[in-house]
Amino acid sequence: MAKSPQKKSKPTKKSSGSVKPPSVKQQTSIFKNSPIYDLLHNFEKAPDQWTARYVLVMSAVILRATIGLGGFSGYGDGPMHGDFEAQRHWMELTIHLPLSEWYFFDLTYWGLDYPPLTAYHSYILGKIGSFIDPSWFALNASRGIETNPVKFYMRFTSLASELIFYIPAVLSIANLMGKKFNLSRMDQIIISLIIINQAHLVLIDHGHFQFNSVMLGLFIYSLIELIKKNYMTASIWFVACINFKQMGLYYSTFIFVFILSQLKSIQDLILVGFTVIFTQLIILLPFIRDPNNILQIVQRVFPFHRGIFEDKVGNFWCTTNVIIKYRDIFNPDDLPKLALISTIIAFLPINIILFFKLRNAKHLTPGLIYGFAGNSFAFYLFSFLVHEKSILIPLIPTTLLLLIDPSQIDIIQWINNVGSFSLYPLLKKEDLVLQYAVSNFLINWLIGPKLLLSNHNLFYSLIIKGSYFLMIVYHILDFSLPPPQRFPDLWVILNIAISFGAFSIFFLWLNYKVYKLKVE
Repeated sequence: MAKSPQKKSKPTKKSSGSVKPPSVKQQTSIFKNSPIYDLLHNFEKAPDQWTARYVLVMSAVILRATIGLGGFSGYGDGPMHGDFEAQRHWMELTIHLPLSEWYFFDLTYWGLDYPPLTAYHSYILGKIGSFIDPSWFALNASRGIETNPVKFYMRFTSLASELIFYIPAVLSIANLMGKKFNLSRMDQIIISLIIINQAHLVLIDHGHFQFNSVMLGLFIYSLIELIKKNYMTASIWFVACINFKQMGLYYSTFIFVFILSQLKSIQDLILVGFTVIFTQLIILLPFIRDPNNILQIVQRVFPFHRGIFEDKVGNFWCTTNVIIKYRDIFNPDDLPKLALISTIIAFLPINIILFFKLRNAKHLTPGLIYGFAGNSFAFYLFSFLVHEKSILIPLIPTTLLLLIDPSQIDIIQWINNVGSFSLYPLLKKEDLVLQYAVSNFLINWLIGPKLLLSNHNLFYSLIIKGSYFLMIVYHILDFSLPPPQRFPDLWVILNIAISFGAFSIFFLWLNYKVYKLKVE
C-alpha cells in the first residue's frame, strides 16, 4: 500500500462527522498532563520506549493476578458451580474421552458447548495440568474441585493465554495503526495500555473466569491482515476466531461486506471462499468421520431452545421484556426469526454505506474499524441469546477507534465504562465488587477527568455526564437499600435500562459517524 503524502498542517479539531486523515500529523499528545502520561513520559526517548512496553505488560500481569485473588463464577456454589468449573470440566473430559464423545458427554453437567478450537485449547491445557497433578482433572472424581493449587493453575492458564494471543495482538495493531495515523510511539503505548487494561475484559476473564482474550486476539490478528489487504490470511484468522467462540460471528457480516467491497475479480472471491472453507474443514477434520459429530457440534454451539436472552442483559429484548413479554406473545420457534430480522435491520445501513464508500477508497482503516464496531453493537442489541458478557465483542473495535482519533477518548471511554457497569450484577453475584470498583477506578484515574469529561459538544456532554450521574445514583441505591420484596430484580432492571439507553445512543453515534465518514 502506498504511503500517504506528508503535509504540514495545523491539528484538526474534533468534529462529529469526519476522521482525521492519515496525512495530518498530531502535534501534541492529548494525553499530556494526564496521570498515564505522567507515569510513562520518562520512557519517551526512543531507547527507553521498549522499557515502557515492558512496564505496560508487567502492569497488566499484576492487575490480572490481583483480580484473580478474588472470587469466580460458581465459587462454593455446588452442585453445578459456574463457568470456572465448566472450563475445568472441559479440560477433564477432553483428555480422558475419545474425541467422538466430547460433545455428547453428560450434557446435564456443563456439556461442551463451544466450537472445536475451544475444545482443542481445553485439551492442551488439561494435558499440561494433568501432568502436574492428575487429581485436578480426574474424570468425574474431580468435579467441583476448588483447591488452591487447581485455582492457581486455572488462573495461570487464563493469564498465559492472554499473554500469547491478546496482548501481542493489541501491541501489533497499535504499532500498525500508529504509523498510518502518525501517532507518536508514546501515544501508541498509552493507547495500548488503555485498551489492554479495560476493566470489563480483565474482570470477566480473570475474575469471573473465561478465555475471551483468545477469541479477541484472533479477531485482532484478522483485523491486522485486513488493514494490510491480505484477505486470505485475514480469513484464516477470522475462521479461527469464530471456531474458538461462536460470539465471533458478531463480526461476520462486516468482514464479508468489507472483503466483498475490495475484491476486484471473481477469481479473488473464489480464492477467499476456498480459504474459508478449507480452514473450516481443517478445524473440523477430526470430527468429520461421523456426521453425527458435526450435527451435535452445531446443536451445542447454537442452542436455540434457550430463549431470546439469557439472564439480565442490557440489550433491546431484555430491556423491553419488562413491558412486552415476548415469550408469552410469540411462539418460541418464531423468536429466533424475530431477532434475526431485527438484527438485519439494525446492521444494514452501516453495511450498505460502507460497502459503497470503501469500494474505491485508498484509506480503508477508519471505515473498517467503524464497521466492525457498528455491526457488533447491532448484534449485541438485537440478536438472539445474548449474554451479558457479549458486550466484550463490540467494545474491542470500539476502543481501537482511539488509534484513529485519540481525541475521541471521552466518548470511547464512556461506553467502556457503561460496558463494565452493565456487568455489575453478574460480578456482584460472584463477590467481585471490590475488584470491579478498583479496576474501573484505576483505568479512569490513569486517563484523568480532564479527558473523560472533555467533550465540547453540548448534547454528547450532557449524555456522558448524565449517564455517569445515573450510574453513581444506581450504585448508591444498590449499596444502601435492598430492592423491594415485591420487585427483587428492580436494581438489576435499572442497571440494564441505563446500560441499554447508553448503548443505543452510542450505536446511533456510530451510524452517524459512518454516514459522515470521508474517505479518499
